[in-house]
Amino acid sequence: MQRRMNPRDARRMMQRMGMNMQGVDNVEEVIIRTPTKEIVIEAPEVAIVNMQGQKIFQVAGGQVTERAPERKAATANFSEEDAQLVAGQTGKSLEQAKAALEECEGDLARAILLLQS
Repeated sequence: MQRRMNPRDARRMMQRMGMNMQGVDNVEEVIIRTPTKEIVIEAPEVAIVNMQGQKIFQVAGGQVTERAPERKAATANFSEEDAQLVAGQTGKSLEQAKAALEECEGDLARAILLLQS
């Protein structure tokens, strides 16, 4: 026959092992986002276990649904000077440089590499 450990003893044992656990109140939803899908857990119970400086999030219960990921509108965040620099470094037109910067979300190095390949 296996004896169940009461919560107080479990808490003491966790503290001796350097673990601390606390609940998170009023959680409405937890979203796990991957490149191909989002897993949405509504009204879960969430606890944070702190073990030797590492935080572990425990999610239990709740209604689970999956959906396609939400796409964020890409916002180009680059200046005219950035486009001129990329065009000058690659020998491409200003329009090609701007298109590359938009595709690379304003990252100059990635845009230059994209145009050079």
